[in-house]
Amino acid sequence: MLAVINWTVNPVAFSIGFLEVRWYGILLATGFLLAYLTLSRIFKVENLSQQLLDKLSLWTIIWTIVGLRIGHFLFYEPEQFITAPLEIILPIRDGHYVGYQGLASHGAVIAIILYLVYFSWKRKMNTWWLLDRLSIAIPIAAAFVRIGNLMNHEIVGSITTVPWAFNFTYGGYGIEGTLRHPAQIYESITYLLLYFGLIIYYFKFAKGKVPQGRTTGVILTVIFTARFIIEFFKEVQVAKESQLIADIGLNIGQLLSIPFVLLGIALLIFSFVKRKIPVYVEPKKVKENR
Repeated sequence: MLAVINWTVNPVAFSIGFLEVRWYGILLATGFLLAYLTLSRIFKVENLSQQLLDKLSLWTIIWTIVGLRIGHFLFYEPEQFITAPLEIILPIRDGHYVGYQGLASHGAVIAIILYLVYFSWKRKMNTWWLLDRLSIAIPIAAAFVRIGNLMNHEIVGSITTVPWAFNFTYGGYGIEGTLRHPAQIYESITYLLLYFGLIIYYFKFAKGKVPQGRTTGVILTVIFTARFIIEFFKEVQVAKESQLIADIGLNIGQLLSIPFVLLGIALLIFSFVKRKIPVYVEPKKVKENR
């Protein structure tokens, strides 16, 4: 007998006047906070300043959100740049607040990488050193984002008969009464396991000495391999994906994941072959301003 989970959660946690505070936003902020605390611990181990951490964290969060938003429309709904460009920036449709519906993780990854390349160049630090530290903290934020998607009744799985199927019963989404894979949970669990694995690796085994490209290669390989596989258990995100799947058997998310997986594998091979361990010593004048 099916042990169906009836998912009745209201996506809105509470309202202040016309402003709705959604569980997604709360969980996104929580994920960012936990990633920040993780990075803070790493910076203490490597004797780096709070000032550097705060500046890095603030702008990384900003560019993550920008990448999430623009990436969705760039990869899934590019016509919006012409038909309704303001909706990309402002979460308002037909005079109503609709929230930022439409965020793409692939866009966030690209935005983060580009910003970190700039940040490291500006401060004359090894880019891979910086990417490898951020890579340890990122999975916890990604895990909370996927739980946020679950609370938001979005990125739902395909119809299934597995015993742990979810019945998304909250009205207005057009999926009520269908039993679906909890794909959001599949991804969230994967990212949580990845996060704890990287934490153990960094603090217990590497002890702060990470070969260049090692943890960046790990998260790119694991996250996007998982994403590629789990996409087979998801509902299509936009209508045009149905035709793409019919033509080649893959959706947009899977096609976008392939280059990241290949890059991750290449970085892992590089890290084991070269075994170069970069370090960063913060300029003394910066540390004195703590």
